[in-house]
Amino acid sequence: MSVVVQASGLSKKFGQTAALEDISFSVNESEIFGFIGPDGAGKTTLFRIITTLLLPDSGEIKVLGLDGTRNFKELRMEIGYMPGRFSLYQDLSVEENLEFYATVFGTTIEENYYLIKDIYSHIEPFKKRLAGKLSGGMKQKLALSCALIHKPKLLVLDEPTTGVDAVSRSEFWDMLSRLREYNITVIVSTPYMDEAMRCDRIALIQNGKLLAVDTPTVVKNEFRRKLFSIRSAEKHKLIIALRSLDETISSFPFGESVHVTFKNDRLPDNLDLSLRERGISDASITETESGIEDRFLELIQTTEHQTA
Repeated sequence: MSVVVQASGLSKKFGQTAALEDISFSVNESEIFGFIGPDGAGKTTLFRIITTLLLPDSGEIKVLGLDGTRNFKELRMEIGYMPGRFSLYQDLSVEENLEFYATVFGTTIEENYYLIKDIYSHIEPFKKRLAGKLSGGMKQKLALSCALIHKPKLLVLDEPTTGVDAVSRSEFWDMLSRLREYNITVIVSTPYMDEAMRCDRIALIQNGKLLAVDTPTVVKNEFRRKLFSIRSAEKHKLIIALRSLDETISSFPFGESVHVTFKNDRLPDNLDLSLRERGISDASITETESGIEDRFLELIQTTEHQTA
């Protein structure tokens, strides 16, 4: 299996702020490789380096076997990029946007229609509508069609489904999975853990540093402590109460509950009494299965302790 992206020691600063620090990873052909991290983690900066839009301060990157800093002209013909914000021409119609991007890359809609058919067919009935008048899900499909119309070997997607409804998100990922048939490699960032599980491999990134790179299942399973889910009508007060207990290792909000780990991997004696003394009288406690988020938070906590 050939390597499509090979990054070694990438670093980038903006003023005194380090956006990336010594980033190294590789992405294989036809792989869906996901970057998982919060806003400000460095994902967009990294994607701009991969797509030749930004130069690193140090380190090396090879994309499709070419130097990512010197061979930018050749690489831009082989890369499809979908930035985080909708960046197509809002005063052009759906069809006009697609025709424009096809022309820029020296191709036609007809030539590569087979590649975007599954995606574009959803919005083709509205091809005369202005792009600015489309719904979030339709804008997403148009942007992906424009990124694919020149049949790139590498597709880079920066949080492509943020703000899109759940059905459209699922359809979008079904489309990404089918791109493997055409040997298209996908690098994608996402804040959604269900999407992370659909990647072949993921990289957890925080404060410009990679914390882990592996398959989603391996990353998830590296969380080995017993995890408890605790609910209360006063969640914020519950978190404060749990963090005040000597037995608590970690306590983080998770949806409507709080995910907690304790010393010795067991519930503290008289936990219910301790919470009542701190004003929590409705605590509901169950053991639960860990997810990628739990492993991510564990890694962040470990890193913070090491640097403290």
